[in-house]
Amino acid sequence: MTRFSYSRLLAGVALAAAAAAPQAATFPDRPVTLVVPYAPGGSTDNLARSLAQHMGQAMGQPVVVENKPGGNTMIGASHVARAPADGYTVFMGSIASMVLNPMLYRQLSYDPDAQLRTVAILAEVPLVLVVNPSLPVNSVAELVAYDKANPGKLNFASVGKGNPIHLAAEMLKTRAQMTAQHVPYNGSAPALTGLMGNDVQFMMDVVSTSLPLIQGGKLKALAVASAERLPALPDVPTLAESGYPGYQAATWFGLVVPAGTPPEVSARLRDAAHQALGDSTFQDTFNAQGLFVQKPMAADQIPRYVEADKQRWGAIIRDNDIRLD
Repeated sequence: MTRFSYSRLLAGVALAAAAAAPQAATFPDRPVTLVVPYAPGGSTDNLARSLAQHMGQAMGQPVVVENKPGGNTMIGASHVARAPADGYTVFMGSIASMVLNPMLYRQLSYDPDAQLRTVAILAEVPLVLVVNPSLPVNSVAELVAYDKANPGKLNFASVGKGNPIHLAAEMLKTRAQMTAQHVPYNGSAPALTGLMGNDVQFMMDVVSTSLPLIQGGKLKALAVASAERLPALPDVPTLAESGYPGYQAATWFGLVVPAGTPPEVSARLRDAAHQALGDSTFQDTFNAQGLFVQKPMAADQIPRYVEADKQRWGAIIRDNDIRLD
């Protein structure tokens, strides 16, 4: 090889290396869009907007929230799945978009395993088993015994078929071999109204909506579905403590990017999100609302977290043949 050819080869290698240099060195150099698959004003939207503010400060570029509600999160998820994998369009993913939808719909407008990747778990929303105060039970064991002594007389509410609130109750029903019947409502408010009116007798609900009603004596809490007792309900046992070892059910939210996003860009986004998770004001604000901010997870922990959720919910969906199409 001549000296000229060798020089050209070195120049080519240098150019290729420069082209492949980590984008994290310059990312982001313009605003990032955080797509939220829910309408403005709710707890998830509030979480996303606070996260966006913290991430923007950490990265030196604005993070702009764009709401794309509808289709059980599918509209927003599909939009991000088709976006360029450059880190500038990211997604407020959830158990619905990343775990449940592929199991509940035969035809899905996106593939979360092939097109999306979770880079940070942000918050969990534990569930609590609540009953109408007039029901003569004060524990899970008493609820199950009442059901067996009065077969077919108990009804349980949900905010719609296939929702985690529905699936968590089905999980308990299956494990306890209960006969209670499912009554789906179109949203949390009518479901809780039906429960307080004794049209239905129990419900698995997110702590954030039931807590004020529990504290006000309008609902009675029998157990929480978290791994440990909740600071907001320290006297309420877990379902595991109540005779159902391993029972755990929570919704969660995470930061999701299109598959193919460069690792260094994903790491930059994850680090910015983790800075928010480590902020005490951020933690206190959302923990008080029942959205329990998670400790930052290493990159290799996140797929295991999501996979465990798939195994947990997949068994209930298959055993009860639950489909939404």
